Amino acid sequence: MTLEPDAVTTVTFDSYSTLVDVDAVESALEAHAAVDDPAPISRTWRERSMQYTLVANHVDAYETFYELNRDALEYALAAHAVDIGEDEREEILSVYHDLEVFDDVRGSVERLRSAGYDCYVLSNGNPEMLESMVEGAEIGDLLEGTISAHELETFKPAPELYRHAAGRTGTPIGEIAHVSALWFDVQGAVHAGMQGVWLDRKGNPEEPFGPDPDAVVTGLEELADVLEG
Repeated sequence: MTLEPDAVTTVTFDSYSTLVDVDAVESALEAHAAVDDPAPISRTWRERSMQYTLVANHVDAYETFYELNRDALEYALAAHAVDIGEDEREEILSVYHDLEVFDDVRGSVERLRSAGYDCYVLSNGNPEMLESMVEGAEIGDLLEGTISAHELETFKPAPELYRHAAGRTGTPIGEIAHVSALWFDVQGAVHAGMQGVWLDRKGNPEEPFGPDPDAVVTGLEELADVLEG
């Protein structure tokens, strides 16, 4: 690990799986789709959503992240032979506006702000999604702002999005620590010139492919410990 805390002035956070728990969609799936085990559907939905963002960057097929998630949900339900109506699919999709916040979020961001770091959200989510996420997480008073992929119509891990974030924050890119639970998001940040912090909440194995993160933490409290020195 090569994180240089003394060089960091700004911290950017991914949103989904980093600040809020996307696994909470399982409850919505169970309620509206009447399935015995929503976990496989949830995994397919999330995986397809991520695949769509990566493909969209290369085939000029941009949709907002919310629309893209709608497509991914439709695919996941079909893949698992679940037949429900459009209204119910929309009810399931709407859970993205009310995802459960991880317990360590507010206290850790407060610590980082008190230590002098400017904090932002840098996310694939479109502005409406980020607005509801920040409101639900009750961290709006702690953030300098949110930066959406919608501003460039380009998803992570495209390097121009991270460079755009540096411009938006007014921070030299090497002074930004980007924190994400998504391995490819961390690699994208590192490739673009940020310091990348992988938030490994689930004890996943290290990725053998691509650049290593500059730091690995198991929670945001550990991140605050590292950056506070």
